Amino acid sequence: MSEKTRPLRTDARRNRERVLAAAEAVLARQGSGASMRAVAEAAGVGLGTIYRHFPTREALFTGIMAARMRQLAERSRELTEAADAGAAFFEFFTAIVDNAGRMRAVADALAEAGIDVKADTPESSEVSEAAAALRTALGTLLERAQHHGRLRPDLHLPEALALLAAMCLAAERHQWAPAPRDRALAVLFDGFRPR
Repeated sequence: MSEKTRPLRTDARRNRERVLAAAEAVLARQGSGASMRAVAEAAGVGLGTIYRHFPTREALFTGIMAARMRQLAERSRELTEAADAGAAFFEFFTAIVDNAGRMRAVADALAEAGIDVKADTPESSEVSEAAAALRTALGTLLERAQHHGRLRPDLHLPEALALLAAMCLAAERHQWAPAPRDRALAVLFDGFRPR
């Protein structure tokens, strides 16, 4: 069993989660110049702990992005049990849009560091796997909502993903306040519902 595939001990997993949360906060404050030392201080761990989990800043940045996507995918699993399948789909779609701004900061930091998350590297494969889980989660919620008659039957995953990408881009660029974002999503969701 490799270091990558071996499950982490509980304390190591907690440290990793603490480091990722601290790194995201430090990155939001300091941008792509955020140092590993600043992250260690914010997380309350030593530099060695960070380097054990993330040997480079790029690995740390991609870890943040992958963790955020995995959290969203985990939320989708909870939503598959919701009584209202349509509301569950809309809640998940909205959660992804809400996370777009935070994800943009990480993506910008990766781009500044010269990391292409679409390239074939260990860091990018972690992001790719998490993105695939997110797509699958959206597809599952979409199919469930259609099965219950809450979404139009001719809405397919590629269209939903394209509209999701557009809404995320708008959220990133405009730093929407909740009211205009909610109005834009309401208009979009009206188009998703059965006629």
